[in-house]
Amino acid sequence: MLPDQDGQNTGGGGRGGGGGASEDPSTALFREYLRLKTVHPEPDYDAALGFLGRISEELGLPMKKVEVCPGRVVTILTWTGTNPALKSILLNSHTDVVPVYQEHWKYDAFAAVKDAEGNIYGRGSQDMKSVTIQYIEAVRHLKAAGKTFPRTIHLMFVPDEEVGGQKGMETFIKHPEFQKLNVGFALDEGLANPSEAFTVFYGERNPWWVTVRCPGSPGHGSRFVENTAAEKLRRVINLFLDFRERERQRLNMSECFTLGDVTTVNMTMVNGGVAYNVIPAEMDVSFDIRIPPTVNLQEFEEQIKAWCKEAGDDITYDFAQKGMNQKTTSTEDSDPWWSAFSSTCKSMNMTLKKEIFPAATDSRFIRAVGLPAIGFSPINRTPILLHDHNEFISESVFLKGIHIYETLIPALASVPALSTEA
Repeated sequence: MLPDQDGQNTGGGGRGGGGGASEDPSTALFREYLRLKTVHPEPDYDAALGFLGRISEELGLPMKKVEVCPGRVVTILTWTGTNPALKSILLNSHTDVVPVYQEHWKYDAFAAVKDAEGNIYGRGSQDMKSVTIQYIEAVRHLKAAGKTFPRTIHLMFVPDEEVGGQKGMETFIKHPEFQKLNVGFALDEGLANPSEAFTVFYGERNPWWVTVRCPGSPGHGSRFVENTAAEKLRRVINLFLDFRERERQRLNMSECFTLGDVTTVNMTMVNGGVAYNVIPAEMDVSFDIRIPPTVNLQEFEEQIKAWCKEAGDDITYDFAQKGMNQKTTSTEDSDPWWSAFSSTCKSMNMTLKKEIFPAATDSRFIRAVGLPAIGFSPINRTPILLHDHNEFISESVFLKGIHIYETLIPALASVPALSTEA
């Protein structure tokens, strides 16, 4: 039996049927959402759509569903502002989560267990179902208080972020329905911070997923065949991983650098061969490379070409993913969006730590079309556990995040008309 799955007891009560009668309704709703198995490789998106449909009715906000690819629906709840001609505020989140290795978890990863310390365990608790519910509950509280704001607010829920976003945000950003949203500024996911500070992301590294193909002379496994694919493969691996080590040292030797400031290279797949006694005619190796906005991408690809040439004849490479967008969002005090965001955080005595996001989120697609986007999850005093075993967030941190959004959303939705909107 799992301990204390409902915080106080196993009875009903609480909006959404999440926990015990004394549990905060926002916590109960969060735990209900965590229990939806929107997990790859077969996420239950229908369950998420049903959940969001109910939220739409509860909030009294119209819901629009846009099928961007077969079985992939973007859902939008809209709170129309008093001056809808102004650019809108987008609160973006994704509904999908990554797989789990259940044998490494303390509890069922989809049971949303709350332990005696108030920590809520579940896949997506940090990435990013907590943020989704914090958006929803902040809007619920603001509407219940009778608040209105000049700018329209869109809550958007997208699929497939965890598998690259090709059937989610990347496609939707080019859709006429996205243009109709008239977005001026977007918030999206960030990362937890183990300290008292909150991390804010104004840009991202570009993901390059590259496969290097090494042809060679085949032959019998008993002979010293010259110019084999394996020899070339070894040289390719050494060149890529030598660069990886140089970047690792650069990160470790500088107090100024964060992970988002250096290029990471990781070998993720090796393929080739048909039998123990047959030297293969080709072997492939794949790398996951993440490149910060400060790196010249054309020059970096030239470096890849040079490594392939150095490793041997006829070596080729191709990309499964090749991000080329290096746009970042302004964090200058003169920028009206950043000023509203940062000054509001300061008013709540929050310390912000600005960084380049080390991985990839849907924010990159938003920035690519020239829109400002900040990656921010109001999760501090919490270890970074996205995609990790035993992912959790404490109830107190989760509830504090709702209050943070209750303060941030009005500030952003009340930014005065910009010169471009006059």
